[in-house]
Amino acid sequence: MKERIQTKFQTLFGCEGDIYASAGRINLIGEHTDYNGGFVFPGAIDKGIMAAIKVNGTNKVKAYSLDYDEYCEFGLNEEDKPAQAWACYVFGVCRETIKRGGKVEGFDCVFAGDVPLGAGLSSSAALESTFAFALNDIFQNGIDKFELAKIGQSTEHNYCGVKCGIMDQFASCFGKAGCLIRLNCKTLEYKYFPFNPKGYRLVLVDSCVKHELASSAYNKRRESCEKAAAAIRKNHPEVEFLSDAKRIWLDEVREEISQEDFIRAEYVIGEMQRVLDVCDALERDDYETVGEMMYQTHFGMSKLYEVSCEELDFLNKLARKYDVTGSRVMGGGFGGCTINLVKDELYEPFISAAKEQFEAEFGHAPKVYDVVISDGARKL
Repeated sequence: MKERIQTKFQTLFGCEGDIYASAGRINLIGEHTDYNGGFVFPGAIDKGIMAAIKVNGTNKVKAYSLDYDEYCEFGLNEEDKPAQAWACYVFGVCRETIKRGGKVEGFDCVFAGDVPLGAGLSSSAALESTFAFALNDIFQNGIDKFELAKIGQSTEHNYCGVKCGIMDQFASCFGKAGCLIRLNCKTLEYKYFPFNPKGYRLVLVDSCVKHELASSAYNKRRESCEKAAAAIRKNHPEVEFLSDAKRIWLDEVREEISQEDFIRAEYVIGEMQRVLDVCDALERDDYETVGEMMYQTHFGMSKLYEVSCEELDFLNKLARKYDVTGSRVMGGGFGGCTINLVKDELYEPFISAAKEQFEAEFGHAPKVYDVVISDGARKL
């Protein structure tokens, strides 16, 4: 990919650029906890975005997307926002850097990626983090990593129309090879935990489906959590988010909230604890416990939070049948991938069964992506 990018850069601009990269991400456990002020547990992966960049002495950005085979040129003022969706990410990062007092001048760039699109691995966060890190380095702005992550998040909010949380950009900026990151979404405190599963592989099985109810269903579940937290707050004023609540406090308000709101909150409070249990397990190299927690999360997402779907439940059951150590739906749900922790010797039989049996059941084969926990934003 690096060679392809430099070759195109040479063709377009007659020289070579400096190469920067950032990563997509997985989230091992901690799903639907972010907006409840809880923990998430992401890591950067060995698939991401790479860009060649060089200052061009003008006030224009000249950008080329290798994946879209498209060129775009734009200025650095608010009214210069480009028409192409992919270019809005680059433009947004420039604008958000400038808003924070950072220097940005015209530059040439060519970029490409190997993050599978639509698989929930945050290719957009990888793109934002690549450019946020690069511009900070090139123009020596001295912006800290947290602010670089926020530049990516603000780009989504203000230029791409997506009101996302901070996890994806945080993982892309702070990712470290061989480590997962426990991030407290309420306080933004974080801690690295070792993830070196010798004898195991981390593999995503992509159902290649996305069910339409995702956005309205997401909003409904958020409301359920807020109602449960509000009910608990009457007895325990210190509860700002559901993450602050104890399970016993939820039982106290069982009669005051709907059954639906109760089971949504039950899932979230359970998921908070599972993240902590997985962190403890990793510190003692106990990957069997990690795997069991993943299965419990899938059960909760399927039966309590009800954000799974037939295809993902099928893949999860298949994982159990083939003695996969851990498996769960990854991301918001209603389609996308399962993330699986698989012993090396069970990998081939599981993957071949997943492809064959899933296709027999649903008429198309799933895609399979092996991932390795890797470094985040960096200059190569």
